[in-house]
Amino acid sequence: MAIHLTKESKVLVQGMTGAEGMKHTRRMLAAGTDVVGGVNPRKAGRTVDFDGRPVPVFGSVRDGIDATGADVTVVFVPPAFTKAAVVEAADAGIGLAVVITEGVPVHDSVAFLSYAKERGTRVIGPNCPGLISPGESNAGIIPADITKPGRIGLVSKSGTLTYQLMYELRDIGFSTCVGIGGDPVVGTTHIDCLAAFEADPDTELIVLIGEIGGDAEERAAAYIKQSVTKPVVAYIAGFTAPEGKTMGHAGAIVSGSSGTAQAKKTALEAVGARVGNTPTETAQLVLDLL
Repeated sequence: MAIHLTKESKVLVQGMTGAEGMKHTRRMLAAGTDVVGGVNPRKAGRTVDFDGRPVPVFGSVRDGIDATGADVTVVFVPPAFTKAAVVEAADAGIGLAVVITEGVPVHDSVAFLSYAKERGTRVIGPNCPGLISPGESNAGIIPADITKPGRIGLVSKSGTLTYQLMYELRDIGFSTCVGIGGDPVVGTTHIDCLAAFEADPDTELIVLIGEIGGDAEERAAAYIKQSVTKPVVAYIAGFTAPEGKTMGHAGAIVSGSSGTAQAKKTALEAVGARVGNTPTETAQLVLDLL
């Protein structure tokens, strides 16, 4: 089983005919994703051939849904057009929008995330690698060949650390890996994924990857205490980060003791989660438990 994305998911790609859209659509198809169409109003009616697999281009998300029954869209459009792309997808009634784009203005993100929520569209991202249910479907830019289907659920702010933990735990495998993105405002949170993994009968253990800045991990710890019965193993990136400097993601900034890696580790350990000091140590904690 998987969360949010399964082999039944029908995927549109907004911006499929651009360089990044083309490259990653080809990779998604190779991973078994049912990519049913691209969206580009200037190229509507054309068909793009991906290694013998023809994929039609639609003029709008609504046209794509009407023609194919798509329920997922992956957004590969420039930051200036991301808000309009997500609003269009939400207006069309898409169930899941995966926003890969980096550099989206925060005020745009706040606007389109609120708009999508009101219309029942789940957004993952922006500035995220997407999500993968190994052996079933891959929506985004996560490498599909570094792991296999298995018993671990993974939710992460960091794309790179998502890949590292997937690789280090490849012998066990994953139900779904979700990269939620590291911007200050994102559509799907650690808590959203914790709830979904808790409800998934085939996920036996949850890996949570956080980073310095904000209080998302502390809020996740409070949720774990209240609502999660499955074992949780965590890693917090940024133990050596200097105070007061933005590190990597836009949301990763420490002010005083608030938002430090140690504070987050303490909060998670207080509710029974095991926290590694390095990604490799984190993977070993998972292996010990399973």
